Amino acid sequence: MNVFGDMWTYLSDGTNWSGEAGIWALMFQQFLLTVTSLALATVIGLPIALWLGHLGKGGFLAINISNVGRAVPTFALLALFVVAPWPGTATLGPYGRAGLATLLALTLFALPPIITNSYVAMREVPGEVREAARGMGMTGPQQFFRIELPLGLPLVVSGLRLALVQVWATATIAAMVAGPGLGNIITDGFYRSNYGKGLAGALVVTVVALLLELLAAGAQRLADPTPEEVASPDRDPAMSVGVATVGQSADAVD
Repeated sequence: MNVFGDMWTYLSDGTNWSGEAGIWALMFQQFLLTVTSLALATVIGLPIALWLGHLGKGGFLAINISNVGRAVPTFALLALFVVAPWPGTATLGPYGRAGLATLLALTLFALPPIITNSYVAMREVPGEVREAARGMGMTGPQQFFRIELPLGLPLVVSGLRLALVQVWATATIAAMVAGPGLGNIITDGFYRSNYGKGLAGALVVTVVALLLELLAAGAQRLADPTPEEVASPDRDPAMSVGVATVGQSADAVD
């Protein structure tokens, strides 16, 4: 049996891409799951992590909660949510059966990289830059929005990038509770011993994950305030950009 030949046959058949159960429809469902979960995790975790990082407090709690989140298997969370009286296995609009349970599990899965990277991004802003900002008379919020956030933004985006790719790949578990997404192709293929179909679904998930990684990497590069051409081996780019930012903000503060 040529599994890879069967995989190519499945992918090259246009009927497998169209319709409500086609690859395009399932891909959109999984993308919707991914974006919604990432948005919820961002709204919940990002402000808390940024503020704690700005204050320099709660780091032990934030990092260790994130580590606990990494240690708990997402499928275990999904199973717990599904058997619980709430949210249970009810259908949630386009998110399908057990939609709320799936969203909660994926949201919790996305929190650790967002919280960890955002907190560390604030704490890694050089102390000299903070002191210069305070010397300019900046208030706490001004220092956060004009200095710390611009300098920490690449690392913050890095956490979002990591969460995006991880959630996209993990969203296939929705099929385990009859939810939406490309996981249905994978589980149905292996359940029916149609391994070519299962591999086809896995390949589509992998290719999209790589595309999302490339797009997120581009966004992270755009978020970096440090011009590559001015970076030098003997000078900290963060210091250069930080001092320049403080200087540009001086007039507004005065």
